[in-house]
Amino acid sequence: MMENILEVKNLSKKYKDFELKSINFKLKKGMIMGFIGENGAGKTTTIKAILDIIKNYKGEIKIFGLDNKKNDKTIKEDIGVVLDDMFFPEILMPIDINSIMKDNYKNWDSNLFFKELSDFSLPKNKQIKTFSKGMRKKLEIVTALSHHPKLLILDEPTSGLDPIARNEVIDIFQDFIQNEECSILLSSHITTDLEHIADYITFINDGEIILSKTCDELLEEYGIVKCNESDFKKIDQKDFIKYKKNKYEYEILVENKKEFLKKYNVTTIDKLTLEDLMLLMIKGVK
Repeated sequence: MMENILEVKNLSKKYKDFELKSINFKLKKGMIMGFIGENGAGKTTTIKAILDIIKNYKGEIKIFGLDNKKNDKTIKEDIGVVLDDMFFPEILMPIDINSIMKDNYKNWDSNLFFKELSDFSLPKNKQIKTFSKGMRKKLEIVTALSHHPKLLILDEPTSGLDPIARNEVIDIFQDFIQNEECSILLSSHITTDLEHIADYITFINDGEIILSKTCDELLEEYGIVKCNESDFKKIDQKDFIKYKKNKYEYEILVENKKEFLKKYNVTTIDKLTLEDLMLLMIKGVK
């Protein structure tokens, strides 16, 4: 049985105008989980609770089988982090970051750090304030990888990167999990990236997990039926998840394409994308 590297159980956190409601999911060794949802859905709040940045939440979070609230040094040593609002002081240069990090992480690998800087064409002797947004994001990713973590927790790691750089980063993430001992929790709005690399998709909406399945299951078994109003009225509500009425047709999200085709006189069911899934789950009605 594959070991869980991350377990989130009944995570709840209440704010004045937002609430995380009993969040549950597990991430196994050697897997990449895409964490999706619109802005304000609770992705970053969940990630910050996992990292014990947010306090006073209810529930249990285990990383490598250890309670994250105990702030165990082993946990911090073995996690690489890129947060959307993360930053390094702008007066620093990458060479300064190397000096700081090797004093803080016993597994810090200076050779790897400078190799990745070179691979990403990042200068080691220029202040970060001269870097573009994309260059800063690359620097954060390189830093997260350079102490050989077992778990990467990434909040929008490819935002601000051009398509070529995004592909380079995705290749690095895929290499990272090849030994089947390491895992990635990856929050991203760029759902096409997740379609290429994610093993699982966990979907959060308005502070609740509304879906958590394998990426293959979602993309292969789910589908979108497009039909007119008269055909829509013939479909039993229990046979679809959500629907959206457009100007000329209905779009219907179904969970099992094969069973739907057997039951109804439908000629085609469009293949689902994660973007389609998000739109219909959030904007669609039941």
